[in-house]
Amino acid sequence: MDMSRQVALLRGVNVGGRNMVSMAGLRELLEGLGFEDVKTHLQSGNVVYTSGESPDKAAAEIQAALARDLGVDVPVLARTGTQLGEILKADPLGDVADDHALYLVTFLSGKPESKPIKELDPDVFKPDVFKQVGKEIYVWCPNGVRNTKLSYSFWEKKLGLTATARNWKTVTKLHELAIAS
Repeated sequence: MDMSRQVALLRGVNVGGRNMVSMAGLRELLEGLGFEDVKTHLQSGNVVYTSGESPDKAAAEIQAALARDLGVDVPVLARTGTQLGEILKADPLGDVADDHALYLVTFLSGKPESKPIKELDPDVFKPDVFKQVGKEIYVWCPNGVRNTKLSYSFWEKKLGLTATARNWKTVTKLHELAIAS
């Protein structure tokens, strides 16, 4: 694979005093794995880097190194900068999601089967709205991210896939960082 800018999404680091990872330590860890031009965003486990590996392989390496070297065992998902651009372009709820802090993208470890999603009654989750596109589920939660039933853990249980979520503002910034260099 050619070198590509990628984004690793670590789930559950630096939340509630658990799984504490310094961003400098995280950058050093990735540089030690051979990733180049490593940058972090916020304190919540968002890392932009350059790699010649597939995003899935890079994510597995990062996840293993976090557990081995830092004692932090958390799921890691990754996408290329190009994929993030496609995710932003798809924007299936953009006509209703008018606050980007309340508009989530739930990243999945694989493309879900359509049946479990089609079986969901959207009325049960109102006022929240969701739409699956590829390996992502877009969730608009107008009453707050903390109040939605459509959390990453809901999707993990429903779909049997690993998941992590970021709000639209963060996804946009990560895309900007990924395409900037």
